[in-house]
Amino acid sequence: MSGTLSALLDKVAARQPAAPALIDRERPVSYGQLANESRRLATGLEQLGIGRGDRVALWLPNVPAWVAAFFACARLGAIAVAVNTRFKSGEIADIVGRSGAKALIFWPGFKQIDFSGILEEVDPTALERVETYIVYREDDHPLPGNLLGKPVHDYRKIADCPPLEEDRATADSGCVIFTTSGTTKAPKFVLHRHAAILQHGRDIALGLGLNTPDTVVFLAMPFCAAGGFSQVIPTLSVGRPLVTTPAFDAAQSAQLIQRYRATHTFVVGDMLANLLKAAPGQRPFPSLRTCAFAVFSPSEAAIVTKAEAKGIPLLGIYGSSEMQALFALQPLSLPVRERTRGGGNPLSPEAAVRVRDPDSGQLLSPGVSGELEILGPSRMVEYYGNPQATAEAFTEDGYFRSGDFGFLAEDGRFIYQNRMGDVLRLAGFLVSPVEIEGYLKENTAVADAQVVGVEINGAPRAAAFVIPAAETAFDEAGLIAFCRQRMANYKVPARIFPIDAFPVTPSANGNKIQKTTLRQMVQERIGQ
Repeated sequence: MSGTLSALLDKVAARQPAAPALIDRERPVSYGQLANESRRLATGLEQLGIGRGDRVALWLPNVPAWVAAFFACARLGAIAVAVNTRFKSGEIADIVGRSGAKALIFWPGFKQIDFSGILEEVDPTALERVETYIVYREDDHPLPGNLLGKPVHDYRKIADCPPLEEDRATADSGCVIFTTSGTTKAPKFVLHRHAAILQHGRDIALGLGLNTPDTVVFLAMPFCAAGGFSQVIPTLSVGRPLVTTPAFDAAQSAQLIQRYRATHTFVVGDMLANLLKAAPGQRPFPSLRTCAFAVFSPSEAAIVTKAEAKGIPLLGIYGSSEMQALFALQPLSLPVRERTRGGGNPLSPEAAVRVRDPDSGQLLSPGVSGELEILGPSRMVEYYGNPQATAEAFTEDGYFRSGDFGFLAEDGRFIYQNRMGDVLRLAGFLVSPVEIEGYLKENTAVADAQVVGVEINGAPRAAAFVIPAAETAFDEAGLIAFCRQRMANYKVPARIFPIDAFPVTPSANGNKIQKTTLRQMVQERIGQ
C-alpha cells in the first residue's frame, strides 16, 4: 500500500536488492535481506497476536534487528515503542507498562548487562499487559524459560516464519512512539504516523543531499532517540548505506567513518570531541560533507573551533521528539560561530516557525526572544494516552508550542537559545527533573527533593538537594546507589546534598523554588 513505511522499503528493495542498507560492525545487510527479514518478523509477530494499533517495545541497541522489527511492526500497523537500552527497572516498568506494550524485544547479553535481571526486578503487575518476550541473540546462550510468568520466544525462530506480503497499515497508522520529558514525573509518549515519518524522511534526504551516489551515512546516535531514528528513514528512502555500531565507541566510529568514507553524520558535542581524540591529524575525516551538530552544554562550544580547524563541516540543527529531529539546519555559507548555533532553516518547505511572547501572548518580530511555535508535516499525532497534554501542546491554528526559547533572524532563520523550563539535557536526552525527584522520594529516607542541572568536569549532570525524612541519617552514597538501581546512569545525580528547606520566592500563585539559587549552591559546594 502506497504511503506506508513497508511500501517504501519494498520499493527500494525491489529496485536494488543487493545494495547494502545497513553496515553493522562491517557486516553488510542488503535491502533485500532487510525487507525479507521484516516480512518474516511480521508473520511471527502476527502469530503471537500482534495487530494494528498494538504496541511492541524495542529494547535493543543499534543492530539491524531493531530496524527489521520496526518495519515488521509498521507492516502490521502496530506501533514500535523506542526504549533506551540504558533504562533500568523503574523506567522499564513505567514506559513498557504505561504504553501497554503486548511484546518486548530485547538482547539479554548486550554489553554484559543483565537485562533479564532488570526485568525480574520489575513488579509483575506493571507489565501485566506484556504477553510475550522476544529474545535477540548473537550467540547460543540458552533462552530463559519464562519472564515474569510470560513465555519467551527466540527472535531467530520468529524471523524464520514465511514472509508476510500484505501491508496492514495506512498512511495515517501510528508507527512509532518516542518518550520525552516535560513538567511531570512520567515521560510523555510522542506518537508519529507513517505519513509524517515518510515526508520528514524525504525532506531530510533532499535538504542534506543524501541522494547522491556516493552518500554514506554514519549513525552515532541511538535508534531509540529521535536524533538517531531521523537518520534511518531518510537514508533508506534514497537507497544509500547506513553504517552503524551497537553503541557509540569513538575509536571504532572514527575507523568506520574513514574506512567507508562517510559523507554525513550527526553528533553531539562530547561525541565529536571523542572522535577527534580518536583520530588525530590535520584532516581526519576528509569525506565528511555534513556534520549535523548539537551543543547541549556551554563548555562543548569549545570543540567548534577545533573541529573547524580540522576541516569538519559543522552545521547547527534543531529538532524535537514532537516535530522530529533534524527539523531545521543552519546554512553552510554562514560563519562557523553562526552556523553552529541551534536552529536554522526548516528542511520542509511546508514548515513555519514563529515566536510568541510568553507573557503578553503577542507574536514577536525578528530579533526578539520568546517561545518558538512550530508548524510542519513532521508534527506528531498526539501524546499517546494523554489528550489533555496533547490539547495543551498545540495552538488553535495547529502550531506546536515547543517550550523552547529563541528568536527569528532577519534572514528568515530561527535561533534556539534554551529550554524555557527546567528540563535537563543529559547525555543528549531531555530529562525532567521531576522524574528524578520522584525516584528519590520513593526512598523512605527522603522527605522531599529538588533536582537541577549543573556542569561537572565540563559535562552536563544532574545534582540533587534532599530534605531528609525525620529521624533518618543522610547517606549520599546510599541514595546514589538507590537511584542507580532505578534509572539510567546518565539520569543519576552526580551529587546529592542535604538541605533543611529549599530557597523559595513567594508569589500570588504560591512559593516558587529558586532553581538558580540551587544551581549556584551546587557549584559552590563542588568548588569547595
